[in-house]
Amino acid sequence: MPGVKILKATTAHPGDTSPLSLLSSANDEQQLLAVIGKTEGNGCVNDFTRMLSSTVWDPHVLPSGGVTVFSGGTEGVLSPHVSFIVTEPDHHQDESNTSTYEQGLAAAVGHTRGLQPWEMGTIVHARLVAAKVSSMLHDDLQVQDPADVHMVLVKCPLLTTAKIVSGLNQGKDCVTTDTYKSMAWSRLAAALGVAVALGEIPDTDDAILAGLESYGKTAWSSRASCSSGAELEDNHIVILASSKSASNPYRGLHGFMNDAIDLESLLKLKQQIPAGAKQVQIFVKAEPSTDGLIRGNRHTMMTDSDIQGTRHARAAVGGLVSGVWGSSDVYVSGGAEGQGPMGGGSVCVVYKV
Repeated sequence: MPGVKILKATTAHPGDTSPLSLLSSANDEQQLLAVIGKTEGNGCVNDFTRMLSSTVWDPHVLPSGGVTVFSGGTEGVLSPHVSFIVTEPDHHQDESNTSTYEQGLAAAVGHTRGLQPWEMGTIVHARLVAAKVSSMLHDDLQVQDPADVHMVLVKCPLLTTAKIVSGLNQGKDCVTTDTYKSMAWSRLAAALGVAVALGEIPDTDDAILAGLESYGKTAWSSRASCSSGAELEDNHIVILASSKSASNPYRGLHGFMNDAIDLESLLKLKQQIPAGAKQVQIFVKAEPSTDGLIRGNRHTMMTDSDIQGTRHARAAVGGLVSGVWGSSDVYVSGGAEGQGPMGGGSVCVVYKV
Protein backbone atom coordinates (compact mmCIF):
# COMPACT_ATOMS: atom_id res chain seq x y z
CA MET A 1 0.00 0.00 0.00
CA PRO A 2 1.39 3.43 -0.89
CA GLY A 3 2.34 5.48 2.13
CA VAL A 4 2.04 9.21 2.59
CA LYS A 5 4.09 12.22 3.45
CA ILE A 6 2.64 15.30 5.10
CA LEU A 7 3.92 18.79 4.41
CA LYS A 8 2.81 22.09 5.95
CA ALA A 9 3.20 25.79 5.18
CA THR A 10 1.67 29.04 6.37
CA THR A 11 -0.27 31.13 3.84
CA ALA A 12 -0.23 34.87 3.21
CA HIS A 13 -3.93 35.07 2.29
CA PRO A 14 -6.83 32.71 1.42
CA GLY A 15 -5.89 32.67 -2.28
CA ASP A 16 -2.20 31.94 -1.69
CA THR A 17 -1.01 28.82 -3.54
CA SER A 18 2.71 29.54 -3.12
CA PRO A 19 3.06 26.52 -0.76
CA LEU A 20 2.98 24.41 -3.94
CA SER A 21 6.73 25.10 -3.99
CA LEU A 22 6.97 22.53 -1.18
CA LEU A 23 6.15 19.82 -3.67
CA SER A 24 9.46 18.61 -5.02
CA SER A 25 8.24 17.64 -8.47
CA ALA A 26 5.28 17.61 -10.85
CA ASN A 27 4.75 14.01 -9.81
CA ASP A 28 4.16 15.17 -6.23
CA GLU A 29 1.31 17.37 -7.39
CA GLN A 30 -0.16 14.43 -9.31
CA GLN A 31 -0.09 12.43 -6.08
CA LEU A 32 -1.65 15.17 -3.95
CA LEU A 33 -4.41 13.45 -2.00
CA ALA A 34 -5.64 16.35 0.08
CA VAL A 35 -5.10 19.98 0.95
CA ILE A 36 -6.27 20.70 4.52
CA GLY A 37 -6.20 24.33 5.53
CA LYS A 38 -7.13 27.01 8.01
CA THR A 39 -8.34 30.35 6.62
CA GLU A 40 -8.78 33.69 8.34
CA GLY A 41 -12.53 34.16 7.92
CA ASN A 42 -15.16 34.03 10.64
CA GLY A 43 -15.81 30.30 10.30
CA CYS A 44 -19.54 30.97 10.01
CA VAL A 45 -22.07 30.71 7.19
CA ASN A 46 -20.73 33.73 5.29
CA ASP A 47 -17.06 32.79 5.56
CA PHE A 48 -16.10 33.21 1.92
CA THR A 49 -12.40 32.69 2.64
CA ARG A 50 -13.16 28.96 2.60
CA MET A 51 -14.75 29.28 -0.84
CA LEU A 52 -11.83 31.33 -2.17
CA SER A 53 -9.31 28.79 -0.90
CA SER A 54 -11.30 25.90 -2.36
CA THR A 55 -11.54 27.70 -5.71
CA VAL A 56 -7.79 28.23 -6.04
CA TRP A 57 -6.75 24.83 -4.67
CA ASP A 58 -9.33 22.54 -6.31
CA PRO A 59 -7.63 22.65 -9.75
CA HIS A 60 -4.46 21.28 -8.14
CA VAL A 61 -6.24 18.48 -6.28
CA LEU A 62 -9.51 17.39 -7.89
CA PRO A 63 -8.10 16.22 -11.27
CA SER A 64 -6.11 13.49 -9.52
CA GLY A 65 -9.07 12.43 -7.37
CA GLY A 66 -8.04 14.37 -4.28
CA VAL A 67 -10.13 16.58 -2.00
CA THR A 68 -9.83 19.94 -0.27
CA VAL A 69 -10.88 20.68 3.30
CA PHE A 70 -10.80 24.27 4.54
CA SER A 71 -11.78 25.28 8.05
CA GLY A 72 -12.47 28.97 8.60
CA GLY A 73 -11.42 30.90 11.66
CA THR A 74 -7.92 31.73 12.91
CA GLU A 75 -8.91 33.73 15.97
CA GLY A 76 -6.30 34.50 18.60
CA VAL A 77 -2.85 33.12 17.84
CA LEU A 78 -3.89 30.60 15.16
CA SER A 79 -1.98 30.97 11.89
CA PRO A 80 -3.54 30.48 8.43
CA HIS A 81 -1.84 27.52 6.80
CA VAL A 82 -2.24 24.46 4.61
CA SER A 83 -1.22 20.85 5.13
CA PHE A 84 -0.59 18.58 2.13
CA ILE A 85 -1.17 14.84 2.20
CA VAL A 86 0.82 13.33 -0.65
CA THR A 87 1.06 9.66 -1.60
CA GLU A 88 4.51 8.26 -2.20
CA PRO A 89 6.10 4.83 -2.66
CA ASP A 90 6.89 2.75 0.40
CA HIS A 91 10.19 3.48 2.15
CA HIS A 92 11.56 0.07 2.94
CA GLN A 93 14.70 1.68 4.31
CA ASP A 94 15.47 5.04 5.84
CA GLU A 95 17.78 7.68 4.39
CA SER A 96 20.84 6.02 5.91
CA ASN A 97 19.79 2.77 4.22
CA THR A 98 20.17 0.88 7.47
CA SER A 99 16.72 0.10 8.88
CA THR A 100 13.31 -0.97 7.69
CA TYR A 101 10.04 0.76 8.54
CA GLU A 102 7.68 -1.99 9.61
CA GLN A 103 4.64 0.27 9.52
CA GLY A 104 3.57 3.73 8.51
CA LEU A 105 0.71 6.16 8.09
CA ALA A 106 -1.77 5.52 5.30
CA ALA A 107 -4.42 7.88 3.97
CA ALA A 108 -7.54 7.64 1.84
CA VAL A 109 -9.83 10.32 0.47
CA GLY A 110 -13.33 10.24 -0.96
CA HIS A 111 -16.68 11.97 -1.03
CA THR A 112 -20.35 11.15 -0.79
CA ARG A 113 -23.00 12.13 -3.30
CA GLY A 114 -24.42 15.59 -3.01
CA LEU A 115 -27.08 16.10 -0.35
CA GLN A 116 -30.52 17.58 -0.87
CA PRO A 117 -31.27 20.46 1.52
CA TRP A 118 -33.76 18.40 3.51
CA GLU A 119 -31.21 15.60 3.98
CA MET A 120 -28.52 17.72 5.64
CA GLY A 121 -28.14 17.08 9.35
CA THR A 122 -30.48 14.08 9.31
CA ILE A 123 -30.15 10.32 9.59
CA VAL A 124 -29.84 10.20 5.80
CA HIS A 125 -26.74 12.39 6.04
CA ALA A 126 -25.27 10.20 8.79
CA ARG A 127 -25.94 7.02 6.82
CA LEU A 128 -24.26 8.40 3.69
CA VAL A 129 -21.11 9.26 5.65
CA ALA A 130 -21.14 5.93 7.47
CA ALA A 131 -21.40 3.98 4.22
CA LYS A 132 -18.62 5.94 2.51
CA VAL A 133 -16.23 5.78 5.48
CA SER A 134 -16.86 2.04 5.83
CA SER A 135 -16.09 1.42 2.16
CA MET A 136 -12.92 3.53 2.35
CA LEU A 137 -11.71 1.62 5.41
CA HIS A 138 -12.41 -1.74 3.78
CA ASP A 139 -11.58 -1.15 0.12
CA ASP A 140 -8.95 1.59 0.15
CA LEU A 141 -7.10 1.09 3.44
CA GLN A 142 -7.84 -2.57 4.24
CA VAL A 143 -8.15 -1.58 7.90
CA GLN A 144 -8.87 -4.62 10.03
CA ASP A 145 -8.86 -2.93 13.44
CA PRO A 146 -10.76 0.38 13.80
CA ALA A 147 -8.32 1.30 16.60
CA ASP A 148 -5.72 1.88 13.86
CA VAL A 149 -7.76 4.83 12.58
CA HIS A 150 -6.51 8.13 14.00
CA MET A 151 -8.77 10.63 12.27
CA VAL A 152 -11.73 10.80 9.92
CA LEU A 153 -11.85 14.38 8.67
CA VAL A 154 -15.13 15.39 7.06
CA LYS A 155 -16.00 18.64 5.31
CA CYS A 156 -19.77 18.77 5.05
CA PRO A 157 -22.32 21.18 3.55
CA LEU A 158 -24.55 23.69 5.32
CA LEU A 159 -27.96 25.19 4.66
CA THR A 160 -28.30 28.58 3.05
CA THR A 161 -31.52 30.58 2.87
CA ALA A 162 -31.86 29.65 -0.80
CA LYS A 163 -31.59 25.94 0.01
CA ILE A 164 -34.17 26.19 2.78
CA VAL A 165 -36.59 28.00 0.47
CA SER A 166 -35.94 25.43 -2.25
CA GLY A 167 -36.90 22.67 0.15
CA LEU A 168 -40.06 24.44 1.26
CA ASN A 169 -41.07 24.97 -2.37
CA GLN A 170 -40.85 21.22 -2.84
CA GLY A 171 -42.84 20.50 0.31
CA LYS A 172 -39.77 19.43 2.26
CA ASP A 173 -38.85 20.68 5.73
CA CYS A 174 -35.17 21.10 6.53
CA VAL A 175 -33.71 20.19 9.91
CA THR A 176 -33.62 23.90 10.82
CA THR A 177 -34.39 27.26 9.27
CA ASP A 178 -31.42 28.86 11.03
CA THR A 179 -28.46 28.77 8.65
CA TYR A 180 -25.87 29.03 11.46
CA LYS A 181 -27.47 26.18 13.41
CA SER A 182 -27.45 24.10 10.23
CA MET A 183 -23.65 24.02 10.47
CA ALA A 184 -23.92 22.23 13.81
CA TRP A 185 -26.56 19.79 12.58
CA SER A 186 -24.41 18.91 9.57
CA ARG A 187 -21.30 18.36 11.69
CA LEU A 188 -23.26 16.23 14.13
CA ALA A 189 -24.78 13.99 11.47
CA ALA A 190 -21.39 13.48 9.82
CA ALA A 191 -19.75 12.68 13.17
CA LEU A 192 -22.39 10.09 14.01
CA GLY A 193 -21.80 8.52 10.61
CA VAL A 194 -18.11 8.23 11.46
CA ALA A 195 -18.98 6.76 14.86
CA VAL A 196 -21.07 4.07 13.16
CA ALA A 197 -18.32 3.23 10.67
CA LEU A 198 -15.72 2.89 13.45
CA GLY A 199 -18.01 0.85 15.70
CA GLU A 200 -18.16 3.55 18.35
CA ILE A 201 -21.97 3.47 18.37
CA PRO A 202 -24.27 0.63 17.20
CA ASP A 203 -25.00 0.45 13.50
CA THR A 204 -28.73 1.01 13.95
CA ASP A 205 -31.15 3.76 13.02
CA ASP A 206 -32.21 3.99 16.68
CA ALA A 207 -28.62 4.69 17.80
CA ILE A 208 -28.14 7.40 15.18
CA LEU A 209 -31.49 9.01 15.95
CA ALA A 210 -30.70 8.95 19.67
CA GLY A 211 -27.41 10.71 18.92
CA LEU A 212 -29.15 13.35 16.86
CA GLU A 213 -31.79 13.91 19.52
CA SER A 214 -29.19 14.25 22.29
CA TYR A 215 -27.19 16.64 20.08
CA GLY A 216 -24.03 14.60 20.46
CA LYS A 217 -24.02 14.51 24.27
CA THR A 218 -24.38 10.74 24.64
CA ALA A 219 -23.28 9.41 21.24
CA TRP A 220 -20.01 10.61 19.78
CA SER A 221 -16.83 9.67 17.95
CA SER A 222 -13.36 10.13 19.38
CA ARG A 223 -11.83 10.34 15.91
CA ALA A 224 -14.30 12.37 13.88
CA SER A 225 -13.28 15.89 12.89
CA CYS A 226 -16.11 17.57 11.00
CA SER A 227 -16.51 21.12 9.73
CA SER A 228 -19.18 22.61 7.49
CA GLY A 229 -19.22 25.20 4.75
CA ALA A 230 -21.15 26.65 1.85
CA GLU A 231 -18.42 25.79 -0.65
CA LEU A 232 -19.63 22.23 -1.28
CA GLU A 233 -22.80 20.12 -1.53
CA ASP A 234 -21.32 16.72 -0.74
CA ASN A 235 -19.04 15.49 2.05
CA HIS A 236 -15.27 15.49 1.52
CA ILE A 237 -13.60 12.78 3.61
CA VAL A 238 -9.96 12.23 4.61
CA ILE A 239 -8.93 9.21 6.70
CA LEU A 240 -5.56 8.79 8.43
CA ALA A 241 -4.72 5.34 9.79
CA SER A 242 -1.72 3.27 10.83
CA SER A 243 -0.93 0.39 8.51
CA LYS A 244 1.69 -2.36 8.47
CA SER A 245 1.32 -2.33 4.69
CA ALA A 246 2.48 1.30 4.44
CA SER A 247 6.22 1.61 5.07
CA ASN A 248 7.12 5.22 5.88
CA PRO A 249 8.34 7.33 8.82
CA TYR A 250 5.00 8.98 9.62
CA ARG A 251 3.00 7.96 12.69
CA GLY A 252 -0.33 8.94 14.23
CA LEU A 253 -1.88 9.16 17.69
CA HIS A 254 -5.44 9.95 18.70
CA GLY A 255 -7.36 10.95 21.79
CA PHE A 256 -9.74 13.65 22.93
CA MET A 257 -10.03 16.66 25.20
CA ASN A 258 -12.68 16.39 27.89
CA ASP A 259 -13.26 20.15 27.92
CA ALA A 260 -11.80 23.36 26.53
CA ILE A 261 -9.05 23.57 29.19
CA ASP A 262 -8.00 19.92 29.18
CA LEU A 263 -4.25 20.46 29.18
CA GLU A 264 -3.65 17.03 30.70
CA SER A 265 -4.97 15.13 27.67
CA LEU A 266 -2.89 17.21 25.26
CA LEU A 267 0.29 16.67 27.28
CA LYS A 268 -0.39 12.95 27.57
CA LEU A 269 -0.58 12.65 23.78
CA LYS A 270 2.54 14.75 23.24
CA GLN A 271 4.46 12.63 25.73
CA GLN A 272 3.77 9.58 23.54
CA ILE A 273 5.86 11.08 20.73
CA PRO A 274 9.22 9.29 20.88
CA ALA A 275 12.37 11.24 21.70
CA GLY A 276 13.98 12.53 18.54
CA ALA A 277 10.79 12.34 16.49
CA LYS A 278 9.62 15.44 14.62
CA GLN A 279 6.19 16.94 15.30
CA VAL A 280 4.26 17.34 12.05
CA GLN A 281 0.69 18.44 12.79
CA ILE A 282 -2.07 18.32 15.38
CA PHE A 283 -5.79 18.34 14.52
CA VAL A 284 -8.16 19.41 17.30
CA LYS A 285 -11.89 20.09 17.57
CA ALA A 286 -13.24 22.71 19.98
CA GLU A 287 -16.68 23.80 21.12
CA PRO A 288 -18.36 25.79 23.90
CA SER A 289 -20.02 23.37 26.32
CA THR A 290 -23.76 23.64 25.85
CA ASP A 291 -24.48 23.52 29.60
CA GLY A 292 -22.70 26.87 30.00
CA LEU A 293 -20.12 25.46 32.43
CA ILE A 294 -16.44 24.51 32.42
CA ARG A 295 -15.60 22.42 35.51
CA GLY A 296 -18.39 24.07 37.44
CA ASN A 297 -17.58 27.63 36.42
CA ARG A 298 -19.92 29.64 34.21
CA HIS A 299 -18.72 30.66 30.75
CA THR A 300 -20.33 33.22 28.42
CA MET A 301 -19.36 31.79 25.04
CA MET A 302 -22.97 30.85 24.26
CA THR A 303 -24.51 34.16 25.33
CA ASP A 304 -22.24 36.65 23.56
CA SER A 305 -24.38 38.43 20.95
CA ASP A 306 -21.32 39.96 19.29
CA ILE A 307 -19.15 36.89 18.70
CA GLN A 308 -20.38 33.35 17.92
CA GLY A 309 -19.58 30.70 20.51
CA THR A 310 -17.53 28.58 18.10
CA ARG A 311 -15.20 31.55 17.57
CA HIS A 312 -14.64 31.91 21.32
CA ALA A 313 -13.91 28.20 21.63
CA ARG A 314 -11.55 28.18 18.68
CA ALA A 315 -9.54 31.07 20.12
CA ALA A 316 -9.35 29.57 23.62
CA VAL A 317 -8.44 26.05 22.54
CA GLY A 318 -6.17 27.38 19.79
CA GLY A 319 -4.09 29.21 22.38
CA LEU A 320 -3.86 26.14 24.58
CA VAL A 321 -2.93 23.82 21.72
CA SER A 322 -0.38 26.26 20.28
CA GLY A 323 1.31 26.53 23.68
CA VAL A 324 1.56 22.76 24.03
CA TRP A 325 2.60 22.18 20.42
CA GLY A 326 5.07 25.07 20.41
CA SER A 327 3.74 26.49 17.16
CA SER A 328 0.63 28.36 16.03
CA ASP A 329 0.17 26.71 12.60
CA VAL A 330 -2.09 24.07 14.14
CA TYR A 331 -5.47 22.86 12.89
CA VAL A 332 -8.10 23.84 15.46
CA SER A 333 -11.67 23.71 14.19
CA GLY A 334 -14.73 25.05 16.01
CA GLY A 335 -17.95 23.13 16.53
CA ALA A 336 -17.38 19.64 17.96
CA GLU A 337 -20.92 18.25 18.11
CA GLY A 338 -20.53 14.47 18.38
CA GLN A 339 -16.74 14.75 18.03
CA GLY A 340 -15.52 13.94 21.50
CA PRO A 341 -17.46 14.49 24.73
CA MET A 342 -19.73 17.53 24.99
CA GLY A 343 -17.58 20.64 25.49
CA GLY A 344 -14.40 18.80 24.52
CA GLY A 345 -13.17 17.57 21.15
CA SER A 346 -11.26 14.96 19.23
CA VAL A 347 -7.46 15.19 18.84
CA CYS A 348 -5.15 13.62 16.24
CA VAL A 349 -1.37 13.98 16.37
CA VAL A 350 0.96 13.26 13.45
CA TYR A 351 4.72 12.93 13.89
CA LYS A 352 7.71 11.66 11.91
CA VAL A 353 10.27 9.21 13.29
